[in-house]
Amino acid sequence: MTEKEKQQAGELYFAGDKELHDERIKAKKLCNEYNSIEYNDYQKRTRLLDRLVSFHGEYTVIEPVFFCDYGYNIIMGDNFYSNHNLVILDCAEVTFGDNVFIGPNCGFYTAEHPIDADLRNQGFESAKPIKVGSNVWIGGGVTVVGGVTIGDNTVIGAGSVVIDDIPSNCVAAGNPCKPIRPIDSRPTAEPQGDGTASFRTPKAPEKPEPPKHRHIEVTMINSTDDK
Repeated sequence: MTEKEKQQAGELYFAGDKELHDERIKAKKLCNEYNSIEYNDYQKRTRLLDRLVSFHGEYTVIEPVFFCDYGYNIIMGDNFYSNHNLVILDCAEVTFGDNVFIGPNCGFYTAEHPIDADLRNQGFESAKPIKVGSNVWIGGGVTVVGGVTIGDNTVIGAGSVVIDDIPSNCVAAGNPCKPIRPIDSRPTAEPQGDGTASFRTPKAPEKPEPPKHRHIEVTMINSTDDK
């Protein structure tokens, strides 16, 4: 097996392998190019994401700066938004469902280094996948490590460190991150103002109804008496 095949199989592999090294360099260059694109050139940013990640759905917005290791292990659903300073170390697959909002300074780290110092010093590592469901909001400064699954319709509090699976329909927070309370899975009538969806086009205000004009009858009066 090649080192890349070992990596994708979840086995211990040599991270300094030339094939993997060259693929990381390619991804980092694309990230640098993405981060230097003029901010409001959304079409160019989308075209570059087409070259960088394995798949992204419609309405994908990643605020710069953004870095990943390989790109081809990243899958994003529709309506994906990440605030600034997103880091995805995608040595294994990282998947996001639809309607995922991510706060600033978040990291998703699939890579794991051996406890044994000799192996670690030789450059060996392994990787475990990360899966994030749909309708998930992840607050700022959250760290998610390899092997974790976050369920649908879940909120992760800011500053959390997620080292274990988090179920669907809950608010979870802390280090280590744990469920705090359940969330009603039924959709709400109005979206909640979480501050993460600022990229959306604001809804145009409704036009006020035109003022109603009253019909006023005017009786003409002769100013002089009849003679």
